Formats: sequence, C-alpha cells, structure tokens
Amino acid sequence: MQRMKMKVEMLKMKTNRMNLVLESIRRMCRCLMLARDEYLRTELSDAQIPIITQRRGDSVSPLVEKFAAQENSVLLGTISLWQGIDVPGPSCILVAIDRIPFPRPDEPIMAARSSQADSAGGSGFMQVSLPRAALLLAQGTGRLIRSTEDRGVVAILDSRIVNKKYGQILLNSMPPFWRTTDGEVIKESLRRLDELFKEKSA
Repeated sequence: MQRMKMKVEMLKMKTNRMNLVLESIRRMCRCLMLARDEYLRTELSDAQIPIITQRRGDSVSPLVEKFAAQENSVLLGTISLWQGIDVPGPSCILVAIDRIPFPRPDEPIMAARSSQADSAGGSGFMQVSLPRAALLLAQGTGRLIRSTEDRGVVAILDSRIVNKKYGQILLNSMPPFWRTTDGEVIKESLRRLDELFKEKSA
C-alpha cells in the first residue's frame, strides 16, 4: 500500500503528461488488478487522469496507440510492456516500476537453469535470477529515454534496490541516471520537468 500511495502522489502531479507504469506479472492476478484499478481510479478521479490497463490477452500495439493518443493518461501493464514501447519526447516523463522483475518460480527454463547452477556449487540467484532481473530493469528503464532530447523520472518502488547488497548490481545495469531516495525531491523534479516542457511548447 505504501508503494501505491507513492505512485498515486506522483501520478496526481501529471496533469499534462503521459506516464507508463510497469508492473510485475505476479501483481496482475485478477483480484489484485481490480482492487488496484479501483483504488487508482478513485484517487486520480479529481485529476481527471485516464487509466489504460493491460488485461490478459490484450494486444500490446492497440494499448500503446491509445496511450500515445491520450496526452494525460497512465498505462498499467505487465512484463510484455517492458519491450517495444516507443513514446519519445515529452509525452512520457514518468516510468514507475512496482517491483524488481525477478523470474517467477514457475518459469521452467529459468528454474532449470537456477537448479543447474545450484547443483554445480554456484548460486542460482546470483547467476540466473539476478542477471535476468538486471536485463529486464535495463529494458524497463529504457522505455523513458528514447532519444537524446528525452527527460524524465524512473521511479523504482521496491526498497530492495537500496536495502539489499545485490541492489547495486541492479542499479549498475541501468543508464547512469542521477539517483535519489527522497520522495520530495522526486516530486519536485516532476514539477520542474512539467514546467520545462510547457515552456518549450509555448
């Protein structure tokens, strides 16, 4: 819930820009998805921010087209949106990543590789799960910066990125963004970015 509240605070600030929220597939089971959608819709209704939600079986292309066509919108999606999303320019200045994208335990290929590493005396987590998460994080954060002119904020709402020893490995996998854990600094950055783009479009 704390991550959700932080997410809502950031999204409420975006009255003129689109935002992309990348979710862990494990948090997209139907009951949680419906509860989350209702919570977000209620909290963001005053800001008149439309929410576009990826549901099971949805094709990615129409969602992205709808997202790009609505200036003031939020796109909620699963792991399939971590690649192939190209919305350059000021339209998307916030990418919020709910959780570190570690492989699901029921992914047979990743589970087999992890088990093989463990059996060989290594670490399935360090040799398989962590590199996979690092790759996906790099892809996810790449949704924000699509050109040399792009500016924005990547908000990783999983405290393990700073609280766990392996967090630095994950951070090193991403572009060399300026980093902070201060929520007020993040919100101020979003305000300044919004003002900057408004000035450029004036």
